[in-house]
Amino acid sequence: MIDSNETIEEFLAQHASDVEEAIRKAAATEIMPRWRRLAAHEVDEKNGPHDLVTDADRKAELYLTDALIDLLPGSVVVGEEAVHANPASYEAICGDAPVWIVDPVDGTRQFVHGDAGFCTLVALAHGGTLLASWTYAPAREQFATARRGKGAYLDGERLFAGVPEPGRDLRVATSHPDYTTDEQKHALIGLRTDGVAPRPCGSAGLEYLAIARGELDATAFSWEAAWDHAAGLLLVEEAGGTHLTRTGEPFRITGGNDLPFTAARDAATARHVAGLLSGGA
Repeated sequence: MIDSNETIEEFLAQHASDVEEAIRKAAATEIMPRWRRLAAHEVDEKNGPHDLVTDADRKAELYLTDALIDLLPGSVVVGEEAVHANPASYEAICGDAPVWIVDPVDGTRQFVHGDAGFCTLVALAHGGTLLASWTYAPAREQFATARRGKGAYLDGERLFAGVPEPGRDLRVATSHPDYTTDEQKHALIGLRTDGVAPRPCGSAGLEYLAIARGELDATAFSWEAAWDHAAGLLLVEEAGGTHLTRTGEPFRITGGNDLPFTAARDAATARHVAGLLSGGA
């Protein structure tokens, strides 16, 4: 069992590229052969018609679970599909062991429809702190990585989120209405104001990447499942951005956040969007 962040840092220094290779192999073996080739029996609904799961999700998560635990003995995996089968397994995020947070296919709806807007998300955390992340969009041939304190990169090039262009409406990707409560819908109405151009989000992981690249100014998300956010939040942080809940606190992957929350290119934008979500200006 790893018992200090220092030894995890040593692991990352030696094996971050091995994690990337495992993710690439999972995609090549279990995801891409099924893209635009899914049979009807390979797609199921979980909690409704907008919450889909495929054989690619299930098999890629199993592949990654085995590979990641082999790379880091004593670690545990919190994966979207395993938690769906056993909700209690989510509690490992708050445990003492290093935890891999895995979304095998983020943007499953896009994947099912044959769109390229999906990705595989993996993050490594310990004690509630995100330490490293990997975002792989295989259909777009893009691979983004981040390590705490060491920057964010896309295909080897350093990412800088920058700041929004003065005088231009803020581009904000927001939760789909199907995933919001009445209270959250009311909060999101705060974005319908001068100077803000909200739009529905696609794959959460790719929206975070867009912020880290300076192509999107902020998000406003109403759910806190760690597999959707962990990898992207660290990517945004390491590109110079930040994230806030409506109470002005950073988003916690361990849960208990005041939702919706925002991630943004810079602190000023995060404060502005969080204020709008709270009913302020």
